Amino acid sequence: MGPVMIDVAGLELTAEDRERLRHPLVGGIILFARNYESPEQLLALTQSIRALRSPALLIAVDHEGGRVQRFRDGFTKISPMRAYGQMWDKDPAKAKELVQKTGYVIGAELLAHAVDFSFAPVLDLDYGESSVIGDRSFHRNPVAVTELAKALIAGFAEAGMGWVGKHFPGHGFVRADSHHEVPIDNRSFDEIERVDLMPFRKLADAGMGGIMPAHVIYPDVDALPAGFSSFWLKDILRDQLEFKGVIFSDDLSMEGASTAGGVVERASAALAAGCDMVLLCNNSQQADKLLSGLKIETNRESIARFEQMRAGSTKQITGLKNNPRYAACLTAIKSEGLA
Repeated sequence: MGPVMIDVAGLELTAEDRERLRHPLVGGIILFARNYESPEQLLALTQSIRALRSPALLIAVDHEGGRVQRFRDGFTKISPMRAYGQMWDKDPAKAKELVQKTGYVIGAELLAHAVDFSFAPVLDLDYGESSVIGDRSFHRNPVAVTELAKALIAGFAEAGMGWVGKHFPGHGFVRADSHHEVPIDNRSFDEIERVDLMPFRKLADAGMGGIMPAHVIYPDVDALPAGFSSFWLKDILRDQLEFKGVIFSDDLSMEGASTAGGVVERASAALAAGCDMVLLCNNSQQADKLLSGLKIETNRESIARFEQMRAGSTKQITGLKNNPRYAACLTAIKSEGLA
């Protein structure tokens, strides 16, 4: 399996898609709303992706709930994670119980359609400033974020689905959106470590499968964005936090990644800094340029980590209609207006 994750344009694979996905540097595919029409169509698409390669490509999606939920009609509409944080303020135990059930619903629905994992949960703190994080965050309080995220991934794990925490070491403090700008967070390392790193540290201890670093520069720490910084990825994430899972870059087509150069330079820099897999989305021409220009071999440690994310391909895909746990969880979250 290769270290590159790309996307496809439509509801089914074209000949060009198939050729690109068979490239040895490709190890995964991320799906978007444009790839979804119905549950039946999605399952046909994911099964066709799985049939392309052996071992099969990893299949991922951003399925957090709220405004970042790629599959809508035919899937449960999940509330933004802030709703659980607001519930935490009144009844933490109830909030944790319901977010765990929400995690089970998300995981069961994705696995039923042969999707391996979601790029969730968001572990960024809600400072009330970030234009891109906002209600995707559970809370301002790092303890609340940690506990709610742990409950959510317990639901994912119960369903059998993998998860990826984001955006390490924290994107919530800066106002700028890294899709369109290069955000700069001028806080000290000590402040970031004391507050923003808490959820990442606790979930790394809990065996989180993947982490996605932010395209944010923390100049008090390193002149490079976190996703291109060996200090953040190797010294802090791997060595200090002892994180054992996959490090996925954020999308290399984002403006926040522009400081690293062209697409090949961005991928090379991210992989050299410590990423296991790099994402390139929404630009097939740049994907072709990356696949033809990147000169790297995936190391064995990364390949072993990738296998840990392969939830849907190693577990039986069970119909939701005959799943009593799914039905009970769905009823519970609907009764609270969370779905």
